[in-house]
Amino acid sequence: MPDLNDLTTEVAHRARDAAYVAVGLGVLGFQRAQVQRQELKKRLAGEIDLDERLSELRSAVTTGVQQLDELVEGAVQAVESSLQPLEEQLPPVARELAQRAYDSAREIGAQLRQLVTQGH
Repeated sequence: MPDLNDLTTEVAHRARDAAYVAVGLGVLGFQRAQVQRQELKKRLAGEIDLDERLSELRSAVTTGVQQLDELVEGAVQAVESSLQPLEEQLPPVARELAQRAYDSAREIGAQLRQLVTQGH
C-alpha cells in the first residue's frame, strides 16, 4: 500500500494541476469570445443597421459564453473523474481537500461566466 503522505501529496498535486487547467481553459475561452466579438464588430461596421448589429453581437457573445461554459464544465468533470479513484483511498482530511478543489474549479467557472456576461 502506498505511503499515505505520498498519496495525499499526489492528490494535492493533481488537484492543483486540474485547477490550473480549468483556469487556463476559462481564460482561453474568454479570450476567444473577445476576439470573436471584436471581429464581428469590425465586420458589422459597414452597412447593417444598429438593431441587426446588436442582435448579431448578442448572438456571438452568447455562443462564446456557451463555449466557455462547456470548456469549464469539461475541465471540472475531468478533475473529478481523475481524482475520484484516488479519493476513495484517502483519509477524511485529504478527501476534504479534494472536495475543496472541486468547489474551487466550480467557483472559477462561475466567476468566468460572470465576467463574460458582464462584458456584453
